[in-house]
Amino acid sequence: MKKNVTKFRGSRTCGGGTHKNRRGGGSRGGRGNAGGCKHHFVRNYMNGMAYGKHGFKRPQKVLSNKPIVNVGELDELAEQLVQYGEAHKQGDIYHINLAELEYPIVKVLGNGRITKPMAITVSECSARARSKIEEAGGSIEKYIPSVKEVDIEPEENREPDVEEDV
Repeated sequence: MKKNVTKFRGSRTCGGGTHKNRRGGGSRGGRGNAGGCKHHFVRNYMNGMAYGKHGFKRPQKVLSNKPIVNVGELDELAEQLVQYGEAHKQGDIYHINLAELEYPIVKVLGNGRITKPMAITVSECSARARSKIEEAGGSIEKYIPSVKEVDIEPEENREPDVEEDV
């Protein structure tokens, strides 16, 4: 195979067409991103550079980053949770408190199959997950965080914060 250096020897334009074609950026339709909205629109669109507004950004108040788990995953992990001491088994029923794990889980969703009866304590649960757990012989308990009792003195025993000038 000949190299271009030797291939075009003796040629005036070296394969660039007429002698005017290689002068400026005009022979290639402009330099850089020129013509991105006009004559190079398709090229830019194929390269992922589309101009204008595209897509939809969901409002921040709609987004939630709740840690979730599906009932199918719980069914698979029940034995391991008992081994690690994160859950316990009474008879055939696995008792799992998802809110007090090392990485707490807020919501249970209903994807997957459940074969073991489980008593699950969690903050939120979808209707589909609840029905699947109850069909398998388990139950869902709502997790209520414990409120720390605050020592409050009665108003009679309190001393005033600001001293009054008499």
